[in-house]
Amino acid sequence: MISVNVQKQLGAFNLDVAFDAPRGVTAIFGRSGSGKTSLINMIAGLTTPDAGRIALHDHVVFDQGVNIPTRSRRIGYVFQDARLFPHMTVAKNLTFGGNFDSEKIIALLGLEQLLQRKPGALSGGEKQRVALGRALMSNPDLLLLDEPLAALDAQRKAEVLPYLERLRDLRHMPMIYVSHAMSEVARLANHIVVLDAGQVVQAGPLTDVLSHPASVRVLGVREAGAVIMARVRGHDSDDHLTTLDFDGGQISLPGHVGTIDYRLRLRIPAQDIILARNNVQHISARNVLPVTITALSLGQGPGVAVGLMAGNTPLLARITKASLHEMELAVGDQIFAIIKATAVAPQDVGPSGA
Repeated sequence: MISVNVQKQLGAFNLDVAFDAPRGVTAIFGRSGSGKTSLINMIAGLTTPDAGRIALHDHVVFDQGVNIPTRSRRIGYVFQDARLFPHMTVAKNLTFGGNFDSEKIIALLGLEQLLQRKPGALSGGEKQRVALGRALMSNPDLLLLDEPLAALDAQRKAEVLPYLERLRDLRHMPMIYVSHAMSEVARLANHIVVLDAGQVVQAGPLTDVLSHPASVRVLGVREAGAVIMARVRGHDSDDHLTTLDFDGGQISLPGHVGTIDYRLRLRIPAQDIILARNNVQHISARNVLPVTITALSLGQGPGVAVGLMAGNTPLLARITKASLHEMELAVGDQIFAIIKATAVAPQDVGPSGA
C-alpha cells in the first residue's frame, strides 16, 4: 500500500492531493498542468511538500519531522526523456545505479544486442528501455514513471508498452505511472488517480472509475469508457476475427489476437457503444450484448452518460438526450449494447495482468 497526503503551494498553483494505492500499477492521470509531475517528485523526494505524509509499504518517508532523502527511499525514477549518459555504453548506463539481477533485467527488456552501443546510436524506444533497466538495477521498492512514452511516436510506443506489461506481470513491480494517454493507462494500470488543478477528482479501481458516468465529465468524451477483462475463445482464420469470452458474453475483435485461453484486457470508449431497445439482427456490428442500465447522468450539453452492466462487468455509453427521451430509457431497463469489432483499436488491447 502506498499512502499519500501532501500539500504544496507552487506560486499561484495549489497542490492538495490525498490517495491510497494498492499493490500493482497506479496511474496518475490528468491534463497538462494538473500537478502530476509535481506530485511524483514529492513522492521521490525531489520536492519537499509544505505539509502532509507519504508512506511507502508502511515505511514513512515524509511526515512532521521526517524527510527521508531521495537516495534512501529505494525508488526508481524513469523520466519522459531517458537522461542517459551520452559518453557511456548501454552496459555502463545500466549499471550506473546498481547491478541487481542484471542478466534477468537485460533479458526482460530485450537489451542483449544493445549493450555495447552508446545512446546516440539508439532509437527513442531503445533509450527508454535502457532508462527503465537502469532504474530496475537499483533494486527499487517502487518505480515512478513520468510519461515515459510521451516523446515517442506511435510505432515506438507500440514497441515499449509490451515491455512495461511484462515488467508488471512477470516481476510484479509496484509502479506509479504518470500519463495523459488513456490507452497507456487502460493497458497498464489496475488503479487510477485523476487530477485536475492540483486536486483529486476521481480515484479507485481502474475498471470502476473509467466506466462510471461521472468519468465523461472528468476525463472527457474520448477518454471515458470501459476496460474489459476477457479470455481468448478462438480464432476465425477465414474472417480474420478473434472471439473473446468475458462474464458479460462474447466479443469479436479484428485480427489474430493472443492464443487460446490467453487473458486480455481491452478498452472500449463510451462513444463507440450504441444502445438498442431490442436485440437487432442483420447489422454489420459483430457484438450485441444484453445489458442493464445502472445509471443515467445528464451533461450540460446534448450528451447523456449511461452506466451499464454486462454480467458483472461495468460498461459505459454516451448518447444524446434526444435518444434518451425517444427510447424512454430508465435505470433498471434491460437493453442491448452494440459494439463494432473495429471499434477496439489495436493499441487498446493488451495482456490482462490478472
